[in-house]
Amino acid sequence: MTTQNNHDSASPSKTFYLETFGCQMNVHDSEKVIGTLVQQGYRQVEDEEAADLILYNTCSIRDKAEQKVFNRLNDYKKLYRQGKRFGVLGCVAQQEGERIFERAPFVSLVSGSASYRRLPEMLIQIEQGATRVTGLDDRQTEETFETEFTARTNPHRGYITIIEGCDKFCAYCVVPYTRGKERSRTSTSVLAEARRMADAGYTEIQLLGQNVNSYRDSEGKLSFAELLAAVGQITGIRRVRFTTSHPRDFTRDIVEAIDAVPSLCDHVHLPVQSGSSHVLQMMQREYTREQYLERIAWIKAARRPISMTTDIIVGFPGETPEDFEQTIDLLAEVQYDGVFAFKYSPRPNTPAVTMPDSIVDEEKSARLQILLERQREIQRINYNNHVGEIFEVMVEGQNAARAQVIGRTSQNKTLNFTTSQPIMPATGNYLPVRVTKSFPNSLVGEAV
Repeated sequence: MTTQNNHDSASPSKTFYLETFGCQMNVHDSEKVIGTLVQQGYRQVEDEEAADLILYNTCSIRDKAEQKVFNRLNDYKKLYRQGKRFGVLGCVAQQEGERIFERAPFVSLVSGSASYRRLPEMLIQIEQGATRVTGLDDRQTEETFETEFTARTNPHRGYITIIEGCDKFCAYCVVPYTRGKERSRTSTSVLAEARRMADAGYTEIQLLGQNVNSYRDSEGKLSFAELLAAVGQITGIRRVRFTTSHPRDFTRDIVEAIDAVPSLCDHVHLPVQSGSSHVLQMMQREYTREQYLERIAWIKAARRPISMTTDIIVGFPGETPEDFEQTIDLLAEVQYDGVFAFKYSPRPNTPAVTMPDSIVDEEKSARLQILLERQREIQRINYNNHVGEIFEVMVEGQNAARAQVIGRTSQNKTLNFTTSQPIMPATGNYLPVRVTKSFPNSLVGEAV
């Protein structure tokens, strides 16, 4: 069952506000939390002042994301005196645990993501006056957070979590400690959810997981590539995406599936983190530069062009100028269409915390700037090569000021376009658009 944001049946006296920080996994977790709260008789409101229960679904991948949550809690603690209750959900909740109660004594609920299935009973405790309710997970939990009550915020594009947790233990990453071990849903339940979404009018589905292609069907029926193909063959589904992939578990049959099933989007996000095998070994990434480039070669050999994007960390402890230069060389070799690049920051409980961080912040910033400038030039050329081509675009909205329609290609590229039609096309429509102009991060065109 999929619920939209229809809260008419909820009691007006039980209201909640939910703010989400971080990744698409968190965004989709929030959709499931909202659906669960609505089912419990709560009504969602748009600001903290109007809410009885104020929830922050948190991310702890980077230090600033974590700090932002505590700043937000501090900004609104005055509302506690008005009888409002606060809850911290997600990765910061799991990482900090009951220490959050010491740091922010007005918080009543602290829950990690694998405990969200217990939300109804935790809400009852809070309603009965409990001031310290926790849902903290054993890393070995086998539970996945499935709910039939998902308040999907977009009526055309929806997420499905197929695997939760992580077993990779990269030296810089908190996810294995905040999300628990890898645990996959059955392919039967994933396909049933995808069919329900198609029946409800969804045309684009994105399969999610911390390491989505590490999926292991607990029924033993389908591999990840077979599951991708099966979702792509559901009547009514026009686009299937997946994120985030781990290079170690990225197999050639994934590329073969993209080639074979037209509804599988021609875009792969494959985080490399560094172009140096020496740094990759220190990061405990479980592959070398050469093994990563082998996977890139599979993608480049596909029958249709597949757009590639990645994540990169600069300034990891021990990264030499020569290591950094290898990362810059990798950009030129792969020719990514987009890079999410960050300066290394130490995270609690991770192996890298004990490594001497000898690279000063100014040097990290300088390396990041060099990388972003090189990548911008690559994207300027890549995007310019699309001028004159025709893409099928999914309409996402309108930019009234520019009299443009906002759209996205199956390669996940933004394509804003004009149309000669007197009525703007509705969100969720698919239209052929010819590219007339390019920028390093987007395309401009006109409807054909």
